[in-house]
Formats: sequence, structure tokens, C-alpha cells
Amino acid sequence: MKPSLQKLQKFFKLEADRGYDNHAVMGGLNRMLDLWVPEARQDSVPEDLIQFIIARLQDYPRLTEKSRAETLKGIWRRVQRSETGLPMDALDEPALPIPETPAAPAASQPVEQPARPQAAPRRAEPPQPPAARPETRPAEPAPRPRSRPAGGLSVAGAPAALNAPVTVLQGIGPRNAQTLAHLGIYTLRDMLYYFPRRYDDYSCLKPINRLWYGEEVTVIGTVQTVTHRPIRGGKATMIEAIVSDGTGSLRISWFNQPWVARQLQHDTQVAISGKVEQYLGRLTMTNPEMEQLDQQQLHTNRIVPVYPLKANITQRWLRKHMNAVVSYWALRVQEALPETVLQSADLADISTALLQVHYPDSWESLKDAQQRLAFDEIFLLQLGVLDQKRTWQERTARAFPIEPDFLDQQITRLPFQLTGAQQRAVQDVRIDLGAGRPMNRLIQGDVGSGKTAVAALAVAMIASQGAQASLMAPTSILAEQHYKNLLGMLAGERPAASAKPDPTVAPSLDAAPEEVEASELADPAADEEEITLPATTEPEAASAPAAETEPEVPASPPLLAAGEIALLVGATPEAEKRRVRDGLADGSIRLVIGTHALIEDPVTFADLQLVIVDEQHRFGVGQRAALRAKGDNPHLLVMTATPIPRSLALTVYGDLDLTVLDEMPPGRQPVDTFVLMPRERERAYTLIRGEIEQGRQAFVIYPLVAENQDNPESEARAAIEEHARLQKEVFPKLRLGLLHGRMSPEEKDSVMATFRSGETSVLVSTTVVEVGVDIPNASVMLIESANRFGLAQLHQLRGRVGRGGHKSYCLLIPDNPAEAENERLQAMAETNDGFVLAERDLEQRGPGQFLGTRQSGYAELQFANLTDVRLIEKARRQAQALFSQDPNLSLPEHQLLASALQRFWGGGKGDIS
Repeated sequence: MKPSLQKLQKFFKLEADRGYDNHAVMGGLNRMLDLWVPEARQDSVPEDLIQFIIARLQDYPRLTEKSRAETLKGIWRRVQRSETGLPMDALDEPALPIPETPAAPAASQPVEQPARPQAAPRRAEPPQPPAARPETRPAEPAPRPRSRPAGGLSVAGAPAALNAPVTVLQGIGPRNAQTLAHLGIYTLRDMLYYFPRRYDDYSCLKPINRLWYGEEVTVIGTVQTVTHRPIRGGKATMIEAIVSDGTGSLRISWFNQPWVARQLQHDTQVAISGKVEQYLGRLTMTNPEMEQLDQQQLHTNRIVPVYPLKANITQRWLRKHMNAVVSYWALRVQEALPETVLQSADLADISTALLQVHYPDSWESLKDAQQRLAFDEIFLLQLGVLDQKRTWQERTARAFPIEPDFLDQQITRLPFQLTGAQQRAVQDVRIDLGAGRPMNRLIQGDVGSGKTAVAALAVAMIASQGAQASLMAPTSILAEQHYKNLLGMLAGERPAASAKPDPTVAPSLDAAPEEVEASELADPAADEEEITLPATTEPEAASAPAAETEPEVPASPPLLAAGEIALLVGATPEAEKRRVRDGLADGSIRLVIGTHALIEDPVTFADLQLVIVDEQHRFGVGQRAALRAKGDNPHLLVMTATPIPRSLALTVYGDLDLTVLDEMPPGRQPVDTFVLMPRERERAYTLIRGEIEQGRQAFVIYPLVAENQDNPESEARAAIEEHARLQKEVFPKLRLGLLHGRMSPEEKDSVMATFRSGETSVLVSTTVVEVGVDIPNASVMLIESANRFGLAQLHQLRGRVGRGGHKSYCLLIPDNPAEAENERLQAMAETNDGFVLAERDLEQRGPGQFLGTRQSGYAELQFANLTDVRLIEKARRQAQALFSQDPNLSLPEHQLLASALQRFWGGGKGDIS
């Protein structure tokens, strides 16, 4: 046995013989560390063992006798594991034996501080404060190991104990357990993984004579006087104390905290943490955190965690119980990540991460802990996504080999020339369809980038060999648009526009997206500048028509007949529905475009081989799966006009093969965007009048359908009331249309038909026109209460204009002048690049609008930031390397990882579309 370990054994035996009174070493057992640590390093004792002993002994003086016995026993067991050959009875059994499978510690007992391998002096002691506690940490601590050392910091224990209910903790009965349930805490594991939402830094320890107004500090001193008196006519109580540390005195006040008076006694040494304030020229503290020096310090003199709370729970009460669980059970959490991943990714072990994220020793150690937990989330997300992709790729599908000549012939039939991005997308689809496994491709492109043309050529490849295809859109207005475009591209026909639509082809808006009612404000971000709107006296010369709008009938024979293409939406008459269903069942209809009506049980296909889903994030997992189930492993093509940031493409959409349409077809012009003050609304009306005089049309968008009677103070404008005002006061000589989600399908269809035909000049609407509306003649988009919309939604609305080659404008008017500098609005005025806006939207609002309902059982990310591409790429590399070796996680060393993966995904399945 190494001499330093023999000396440690002697100290421990002497302490046990004395009944753990902390007098085996003069000044306390922890004082021996100053001399013992250099000797241990000279003896080549493993550094992780030294750090373990330092961390366990640092708070030894503040433990109870029972906890001291547990601490020394635990340390010596660790020594025995590290130093082979030591007898198990080298240390006499302590007076309070330690069970081999310990239960959770009682929350009411002082619990030893958790082991922290990166232990270092958190704070400097003030110059000779009489009440300051002695520094117990080593003078020269070693750097914290970044990867888990051999043997691990985790203590072997029964993982199942983490599933025990919180009532096993002393002081938590059924009533308190019910209170914790409101926080989502039911078990010890829930407590361990219930993380702080922020931290108060009370680690700065200063003498009183060096305090400054406004700083958050900790003061250690002695209570000189304590008074308490009633205030507010006896309805409240104020407690005042004078605390001195030899350099000065500080007045402390507490309001309505009578328990403080019971703990503040004359000559009591206390630690006070809070914000320094000023009253009548003297520095004070009001309602600070206070702890006696002979108690374990959870609320003062450190970086203090602040947990999310609900009613009837206080921070002090929750911290006490959280510390009891974290300090004991974090050491017993088994490491799920393989050692190779920990070392390659340079990560802290899980026990250290859990300890430090709850009770950090420093901001650096907290950052390391958060980085480890964030890596775990992305790593497990990547493993799940890779498994989804493998599951899809292992399937077999009908191969559709396409000759280049045939594809070239179909491309030449189009009334426009494909962009380079469209050509690359078509080739990707051609390769996928001929591979013999189901295509699973996402086509993402900005508004008007030509996704429908790619979809049309995909349908042509399938239909050329006698198979069927379906296209599902989230709204009937978008389904109608696709129907008209595909009818022109594939059959060379378009239904004639009329004021009253043909009920067999006119869709409804029965599946209109929800309309925005909640305000999402952002901080002002830019200085006000003068905005000059364009003159409207001279007409704009029309450019070439945009792709996907009004294609001409090609001279060559069409691939499909008009009767082989059908539209099926909720408002389709029942007789037409029966005809379409019969045609799909017998194979006479080769392509069907529709909404949710496609997934209804009566709809069956003779040979469905291609499923196209547009704006897929608007559909639920079950809805997309139901459509795929109508074929035998059909090929899947997903389209979205919402640009997806790179970080999300690597994670949430990592199971899909991605094609980006990053070029705009000829004829699409950037839409000039301006942010107007509310008082400048008349300028917007003037622009609209001028454009209409040139033969153009305009949209006016509102966030609400009708005014909210329950909130008369709301500044948001509503479509119904504003339509009446605009028609009567602003545009009395023009015909205005009104469209919103509460109208019947027939009313919506009629409004859209009259607007498309030009009978109405201005369409007053809610966000039902966000996607799918293609009105080439519209050149102005006015969005009221624009500060209430996200960037992605604003960009989609802006995409409704500028589709016909005319110079177009988007005008954004917020609720009030203060919102004119809203970050989202300024971003819209700065760029037309949807990918730039998508990145900003992700940063400002999070990934919610991109995820939709894509993932079933998708675990909420608590630490990972989906804008952190560097972390995502690192976790993806590690996940791919491990997945290539053991895709089923069947190796013995991956069993804990397999369990963690199952917990992360909640037992559900990710969406493979």
C-alpha cells in the first residue's frame, strides 16, 4: 500500500474510533488535505481518486455523524477498488454501517456535498473577516478531467431505485408529492432531471467595506442586533438585523419572513447573499438569502440554482430536497455513452454533469455540464433519426427505370425552362425512383422556386409505367392550385375561370390553417428611417410569366388525359367523390390531388406508387402514414416552401434525402418590403389605389377574424370590422372581398373565384391565404398587426405577390409605433432570402414552427440549441460512427445507451416522412 494511502487509513481509523467527532486532525479532518494531497501525487495516486477524496471531504465538518460515517466508508471503498490487493476489512466497520444497496437519503438530514472532480476554490475569502470559515480545498487543484476516468465517477447502484416515488424522501408525504406532480416530478429520476431555469451568482464574497451599490454578493459576518416590528397597521412584519464582519456593518431587512427571526440570534455567524441596495445614503440588503455558517450552504456563498416553480413551492424547500437527491443519486447514474464517444467528443461524465448542472462550482463547470447534456440530446436524436432512415431504406419498392430521352421529352413539353436547381432535383428523383427502395426525399425551396414542376415530372415518371400517384395538400385552396397547374403540365388543359366555380373542381378551404390570435412581440432592433414608397403613376412593364403560372398547352401529345387527373377535397359533391373513388380503385384515374379527404377509408388505389405531400409539417404523423398505407411501400416526395435551416436539416429532417431549390425561375422579382408606422397607413392605401388603377390587385391581411369582445383593449385589428370600414371609408369606389376561416366552404370558394377573375380588386383576409394562393395579378400585400406574425409566416404571406412579373410591394404595419422596430419586421425589410429569414426565425422563436407534428414522441430539448451547428455536426459524426458499428445497439457495452435512447424517444416512433 502506498504510504500516502496508509496515512489516509490511519486518519480514517482514528476518526472512526472517536465516533466521527471531526477531531482526528486538529482543526477538522478536512485540514489534513493540505499536506496529504502533495504526498498522494508524489506517490502516483491516480488523480481522479485524489479529486474524489478532496470533493468528499471538503464539507465534512458540516455533516452529521451518520453522514460522516457514510462518507469515510464510501471513500475507502473507492480506494479499495482503485488499489487492488487491499483487504476488504482494512478499515474497521464504522459505528453506523453502510447498506450495500443504499436507499435515497432523507431530505431532512444534512446531506454531504456531491463529489466534484473539478473542485477548485470558488471564491476568495475577504481580508481577515472574523466570521469567515476556513478554506478547505487544496491550494493547487488539478484541472477537471474532461472525460470519464477509468472506473468512472458514477457509483454502482441499483438504477431501478431512481424510479422510486418521491414519497421515499423524508419530509415529502402524499400532499407534497401532489404538489411536486404539478412540476412533472413523480420519481427520484424526475427530480434528478428537473433542471434549473437560471442561476443566481452569489459566489462573489466581499468584505462589507468594499461593497458597491447594485452588485450581487455574499457577505459573511456576525449578527450584532435583531429587531422585528409590525408594519402596515400590524398586517405585516419587518425584521431588521445588523451584520458586521470587522470591516464594517450592514443593515439587512426582511419583510413577512418571521422564520428568519428564529434563526438570527446575537453573535450568530451567517452568510448573507443578495443585491446591495441603498437607503438614506447607507448600503442595505432587502430580503436576501441567509444561512448560518454551521449549516450546509445551498442558498448563499455559491452559484445558486433557481428552479421553475408553481404555487405552494418555494425555492428553499425545493433546493433542500433536490440537493438530497442530486448529491446522492447523481453519483449512481450509470454512464450510457461508450468510453470511445466520451473521449472522442471530449465530454464530462454524466455524474459530474448532473452534479454541476444543479450545483455548479463555477460558470465554466456549469458550461461543461450543459454542453454534455446538450450533446446527449442531439446524439440520441441523431441515433433515432438514423434508425428511421435505415428502417425506410431496408424496405423494397417497385423500381421505375427512366430513360434519359423520355425525361428530356417531358421537360421540353413544359412551357418554361427549368432552372439548374430544378434540373438537379429532377435527377435526384429519377435516381431514387430507379433504386428499388422507397424514395424518401424532401424538396425544399422558397416561395415560387418551382417545386410543383419537379412534382409534375415525378408523376410523369410514375405514370409512364402505368402506376398511380397522389398529392396531398393541407388546404383545399392549395389543392386546387396544384390541380390546375398539374392539369396544365401533364394534360395540357386548364379549367376555365369563372365567377362561380364548377363544383366538381372548385375546392373549399375546409382545412384552412389556424389564424393567428396571440401576439408575439420582439424587442425594437433598428433605428427609425424614412421610407419612400414608389410612385404609382407609371405602369410597370410586365416581365416573363413566372414558372408554374398559366402554362401554355404544348404541341406534343400530353402524357395523361384530363380525365385521368382528379381533385378530391371535402367540398367535392358526393357524386363526383364516388366517380373519383371508383377511378382510383380501377386504375383509370392516374393522379389525384386532394386534402385530408384522400386518407378517408373509402379511398383505395389500384396501384399507388408515388405519394407527394406538400407543406408536410401541417399534417400529423398518422395522416401521412394513412396515405402511405394505401400503397405497397410507395415512393415518398415531400415538399415545403418553408426554408429549413441547415441545423434542422441535419437533425429533425436527417432521415430524409434533401434537395434544395435555391434558384428562382425567370420572371420572379424581389418584393420591395417596407415597415410603416401606424400613422402612415394612408400612404399604404394610396399605393393600393395607384396599383389598382394600373390594373393590379391587392391583399390586406389581418390576424383576427373578428374583434375580441373579451379583450376590448387589444390593439389587433380584425378582418370583418376592417372590411366594412375599408369598403365604406377608404375604398368606396372599389369592390372588396372578405375571406376568413369561419366562412362556409361555398362562401370561400365564391370569394376566391371572384378575386381570381378580377371582379374584386382588394381581398381582405386572414392567414387562410398564407399558402397556395396564386394570383399573378396581385402586386400589393398589406399586413396589419404585422408584429404578431413570425418570420416564416410573414415570408409566406409576402410570397402571394410578385408572381406575375409586375413590380410588387409588401407593406408591414404594426399595432403601435413602438413595434415598428420589431426585429422580425426589420428582417423582412432587409432581405427576400427565405433561408436567411428561416435562420433568424429559428434563433428568435425556436424550432416549433419548423417541427409541426413531424415527430411522434419527440423529446423536448432542454439544453440543445438547434442553431448550434457545430455541436450538431459533432454529435452527428459520433452517432454515425457508432451506428455504422452497431445499428441495433445490441453489443453489451451499448445496452445502457439503448435504454437511454428508448427513454428519450418516449417509446414512440419518429415519423419516417
